[in-house]
Amino acid sequence: MTTDTTTTPARGLLPLPERTARLTTAAGALVTALSTGLAWTWSSDFPGDLTYSLSPAGLQLITLFGGLLTLLLATSALGTRGLRWLTPAGRNAPTLLAALATFAATWFTLIAIAVQLGGLINLEPGGLLAGLASLLTLLAALALPPDTPGDTPPTGPWQRFTAVLTATPLRRRTRELPAWAEILIIAAAFAAGLLAFTYGIDTDDGAPFVGYLLFMVLAVPALHRAGLTARLTALTRTHRGVALGAAFLAAACFPFTQDTDQYTIIGANILIFATVALGLNVVVGLAGLLDLGYVAFLGVGAYAAALVSGSAESALGLHFPFWAALLTGAAASLVFGVLIGAPTLRLRGDYLAIVTLGFGEIFRIAMLNLNGTTGPDITNGAMGIPNIPNLEIFGFNFGETHTVLGIPLATYGNYYLLMILVTAFVVLVFRRAAASRIGRAWIAIREDETAAIAMGINSFRLRLLAFALGAALAGLAGTVHAHVVTTATPEQFQFAGPQPPNSAFLLAAVILGGMGTLSGPLVGAALLFLIPAKLDFLQDYQLLLFGIALVLLMRFRPEGLIPDRRKQLEFHETGQLDVPDQRLPDTDATLGATQAKA
Repeated sequence: MTTDTTTTPARGLLPLPERTARLTTAAGALVTALSTGLAWTWSSDFPGDLTYSLSPAGLQLITLFGGLLTLLLATSALGTRGLRWLTPAGRNAPTLLAALATFAATWFTLIAIAVQLGGLINLEPGGLLAGLASLLTLLAALALPPDTPGDTPPTGPWQRFTAVLTATPLRRRTRELPAWAEILIIAAAFAAGLLAFTYGIDTDDGAPFVGYLLFMVLAVPALHRAGLTARLTALTRTHRGVALGAAFLAAACFPFTQDTDQYTIIGANILIFATVALGLNVVVGLAGLLDLGYVAFLGVGAYAAALVSGSAESALGLHFPFWAALLTGAAASLVFGVLIGAPTLRLRGDYLAIVTLGFGEIFRIAMLNLNGTTGPDITNGAMGIPNIPNLEIFGFNFGETHTVLGIPLATYGNYYLLMILVTAFVVLVFRRAAASRIGRAWIAIREDETAAIAMGINSFRLRLLAFALGAALAGLAGTVHAHVVTTATPEQFQFAGPQPPNSAFLLAAVILGGMGTLSGPLVGAALLFLIPAKLDFLQDYQLLLFGIALVLLMRFRPEGLIPDRRKQLEFHETGQLDVPDQRLPDTDATLGATQAKA
C-alpha cells in the first residue's frame, strides 16, 4: 500500500501566480518611476516645488529611485541576463521591501501635500498616478512567495508576510572578479553612500526629511536581503586598506558638495561624536565595561584645551600651539581616566556603572563650582570659557575661508577636514588595539572574566588600560570640539539631554551601531546626531520617538546595525549545535563488551 504525499507550495499574502506577480510588480514600478515626470501638485508652497513636468524634485526623487530599484530587483528575480548579480541571496524579499519603501515614501508625500495645502484637491494627476502605481506595485509584491519555503507552511497573514521577508543564504559566485573590478565596486559603493548621505543632510527639515527617512529605513534592509551588503562586506574584507581609504576619501568630499556652512557644521559635529563613540567602544565594546559618565572625559579634554588655547577668559592665560593643546587635552583625560579607574575598576556590572555615572555628574558640578565664589576661579562657572580662538596650523587659519580645487571652504569645512584626520588616527588606534594581544585579552575579559583570569590574564591592569585609552581618545576629540563650538560650558557635558553629545547618546551610538566593531559606532553616531538635528521641528517629541526607535531596535536587531559575528550568533538562532553531536553507542560493541564481562 502506498501513500501519496503532496507538498503544498508556499504562497504569498495574495492569490496570484509567482511569475504574474513579478511581472505586475515590475510594470507597476516602471509606471511609478515614470509618474515622477509629471507635476504632483499645482502649488509651489510644498517643500521641493513638485509643480514641474519632466523635472523631478524633492520627494519625487525618492519615488523615482524607489521605483527604479524595485524594477531592477523584480527584473533580476525574473532571471534577466545581466541583472542576476543584483540578487545573490533573496529575490522576493528584497523586491517586497523595495516596493514597500517606495509605497511608504510616495503615500507619505501625497498625504503631506493634502494636509499642508488643505485637501486632496491640491493633488495633480501625476500625484494620483504615483499613488495608484505604487499601491499596485505593493499589492503585486505581496503575492510573491517566500524565497526558501519552510518545513511547515505559514497559516496566518502575518506569518506569511514574515515568511516572505526571511533572510536567504548567500549563493556562491560563479566566477571571481579581477582585483581592479572589485576595487571599482568598492569605490562606487562609497560614492553612492556619499550621494545618499548628502541628499539626506541637504533635505529640508520637516516632511521631506521624514519621507527620506521612511524610504531609507526600508530600502537598506531590501539591499541587505538581496545579499548586496554581504557581497560588499566580503569585498571590503579582501581589500581592507582600499576600503578604508575609499571611505575616508568619500567622507572628505562632503564639504565640497556644500555651498554654505549650514550642514557642514553638522558633519563636523558628527565626526566629533563618532570619534568619541569609537573611544567608548574600546571601553564598552572590547573590554565590556559599562561606563555611564564617559562624556566627562570629552569635557576634560575640551576644558583643558580651552584653558591653554589663548582664550581671553582663560584663568591660565596660556596660548599653546594646536599640537600642544591636543596633547594637553588627551593627557588630561588620560590622567583623569587613570585616577578614576584605579579605585573603581575592581567593581563589576551595575556597581561600576553607578560609579561612572557619579563621576560624570561630579565633573559637571565641579566645573560649575570653580567660579571664584564657591571655589577657585578656573572655569568661570556656568558661563564657561568663551571666545576660544580659531586654530592656526602652519599659517592655515581655520576661521578664514580658503579655496581648495576652486571650491571655497568656510570655517566649519576646515574643521570638518581636520576631524577627518583625527578620526582616521582614532580608527588606526582602534584597529591596531583590537587586533593586538591586548585587544584579544580585552575580548576574553568581556566574554568571561573568571576564565580569563584563570588563563593568566591580569584583568585589573588591562581593564585600567582600556579605561585610560578610551579617556585619551575622548580628550583628543574634546580638544577639537572646544575650537569648533568656540566655548566650553558645563551644560554641554550631561548624562542625558535632547541633543548629543551626552553619555546616554554615546552609549546608544555604540549599542545601535554594534559593540566591538569598527564601523558600527561610526554609523550609530552619524544616525543619532543627524536625525535629532533634522527633526528639530518635533521639539518635545524627539526623546519619545528616540525611545520608541531604540525599543524596536532592541526587539528586532539587538546585536546592532553592523554586528560582529560573535554577537550575531549570540542573539539569533542559527541551527548550529552548542556541543558536538554525540553519536549513539554501537549496539553490537556494547553487547560484546557485556558478554565478555559475563
